[in-house]
Amino acid sequence: MPREKGQKVVARNKKALHDYHIGDRVEAGMVLTGTEVKSLRAGRASLVDAFATIDNGEVWLRNAHIPEYEFGTFSNHAAKRNRKLLLHRNQIDKLERQVSDSGRTLVPLSIYFSDGYAKVELAVATGKKDWDKRQTIAERDARRDVERELAERRRGRR
Repeated sequence: MPREKGQKVVARNKKALHDYHIGDRVEAGMVLTGTEVKSLRAGRASLVDAFATIDNGEVWLRNAHIPEYEFGTFSNHAAKRNRKLLLHRNQIDKLERQVSDSGRTLVPLSIYFSDGYAKVELAVATGKKDWDKRQTIAERDARRDVERELAERRRGRR
């Protein structure tokens, strides 16, 4: 059977885009068991409370919820286990330098399949204050209103 081509998004962390200023992004592979891969292929995963840490030169994804595979047996995986992420040494060192700054953390943005391999997109993020969140919402609403007005003007001329 030929390998899949392209990207298939399994889960997105929408809350991260609302709660954090997103900095550098990096793609990492994931070390998974067979039942985890089957559960991901079924489109079941959640990144709501997930975060990543760097321990002893290794990057770990924590609190990501991949539910047990429905048709799994006694060898099914734990839903919220820590999962090792695969990155090059220079990428890990760069992330470690960035995260060592105060107030920065590694946040997973999405889990997806890229050419058949499970990947996670990580970002170095800084927390937003409440007024930042309100400002972001106001900018988004203003942009939406401008686009709506432009669309109405275009329709009105025709």
